[in-house]
This record gives sequence, structure tokens and C-alpha cells, in this order.
Amino acid sequence: MKFNLTRIAPTPSGYLHLGNAYSFLVTKALAEKSGAKILLRIDDLDRERFRMEYLVDIFETLDFLEINYDLGPKGPEDFLVNWTQLNRLDLYREALERLWAEGCLFSCTCSRKKIAQMNSSGYYLGHCLDRNISKTKKEAAWRINTFEDELVKIQDIHGKSKEEVLPEDVAFFIVRKKDEMPAYQLTSVIDDTHYGVDLIVRGRDLYNSSLAQVFLAKSLKDTAFEKVSFYHHPILKGPDGKKLAKSDGSTSIQFLRKGGKSLEEVYLLLGKMMQVEKPIRNFDEFKVALAF
Repeated sequence: MKFNLTRIAPTPSGYLHLGNAYSFLVTKALAEKSGAKILLRIDDLDRERFRMEYLVDIFETLDFLEINYDLGPKGPEDFLVNWTQLNRLDLYREALERLWAEGCLFSCTCSRKKIAQMNSSGYYLGHCLDRNISKTKKEAAWRINTFEDELVKIQDIHGKSKEEVLPEDVAFFIVRKKDEMPAYQLTSVIDDTHYGVDLIVRGRDLYNSSLAQVFLAKSLKDTAFEKVSFYHHPILKGPDGKKLAKSDGSTSIQFLRKGGKSLEEVYLLLGKMMQVEKPIRNFDEFKVALAF
């Protein structure tokens, strides 16, 4: 297992929680095991949810968890000047124009309500595909045509590949939002290629998103991204059995820190949520509990 670069990619849209901490620590463990360097890549294009206090929280959380990274902003100010995704808008827009010129995209004016009315599952099934809505139509999203998609090949950290059909929940996924800003799937692929990431660590709940990104990379003829390896880790759940969310402030690292929790106590909490037999008190014990 040998990789060059992995990344930690939080969004400044809420205070980071124990689930984020777990994912970051798994990334650190895999980086150590594989010799990969770590990039801090902050996704900040969701300007409606962006808050300065959330950006500051990212750096404070990484410092508290004692996670060092090799590439990326040194602090909030450095990020806002040199590392914000706003600096890479031209890269995203060039990719969008290329996809449009290749006939991969179509405009869509459907609302979530309309999509739900057309399909009880809530999945979008290509309603606007043949409507020939203008590329310049206001309040229209751009979606990628996955109608005649081939099998998507995805590779794990051990070099094993498997082919998957693109799932319905990511069919015809959005690459440019109605506000004309590039969407997450596209910016993530472009950023990872731009920085040379070859190992992506994320939760199992994002497996279908990974398939969508591999599909998108193929549409962009991005051979580098098609060779990226993925590790999808288990999802930590709260006492109610539900996935942790930023809206649940009691599991935020900030809340725990301000309540006087030490790093050792946070590791103990993580160990309980991981349902391991032996208590986890530090990073070395955390690594032992992981099974790659």
C-alpha cells in the first residue's frame, strides 16, 4: 500500500463533530501506513452556509486532535487569501464548458417538489433530458447525462477494482447549481486532480458519491482521477442510532473542548462509538483498532 497524497476536506458550514474527527484520524492513520502526505482542502463554495467561526473551528479542531498536514492553509487568513475555492472558479468553469461542448450536460429547471411528484422515491430520472432547455436559461441547473452510462470502475486501497452500475440516487447528478456556481461533485474532482490526490478517505455513506465522481472524471477524460484509490470507512452513530450531524451540537469537538474534555477523553468517546472491546486513549491505540 503506497500513496503520494490524501486529503482532509471539511466544509465550513457547521462545527465539526466526532464523526468528522473519526474520519480525519482514519485519514491520518492511512497516510502514515501508506507514506502519503496530507492536504487540507476546505470546500467553501456553499456561500450561504459559510461562517467565519466554522472556518476557525476547522483549524482549532485539527490542532486539538494533533493532526498535522503537509499541504494547505496555515490558518483562516491564509485560507481566505490563497486557498479558497473561489480562486479556482476558472478551473471549474473551464471543465463545465468542456463537458457542455462534449454534449455531456443538459439544463434542468425541476424543483425538488416537482421531482418528488414525478417519482415517489425522490430520485431524478432525467425529466429535462430531451426538453432542450437553453444553456443560458436563468434559474436552471446543469446536470450530467448518465442515461447510457457504462459500468463505473472503482479501486480500493489494496488495488482491487470492481465495476458498479451508477445508483439511482446519483443519476443525472448536478454539476452546476441554479445560482450558476459549480456543484460539489465537480469541484471535488477538479480539486483532487489539481493537487494530485491519489487516495480518498470518506464514509461509507458517500460510496455512491465516489461512483458519481469516477463517472464524472471519465466524462472529463481525467485519467489521473480514474486511478485514485478509495477507502470508505464505517459511519459512527449516536446513542439514537442515527448518523452524527453538524446540527447536533452536543457531539461537536468545540462543545466537548469547551466542556473540559481532554483529547484522551475524546478518544475514549470515539472508542465507545466504534464499539471496540479495549478502551482507546490515544492515536496509537486508535490505529490498532482499525482494520484496513
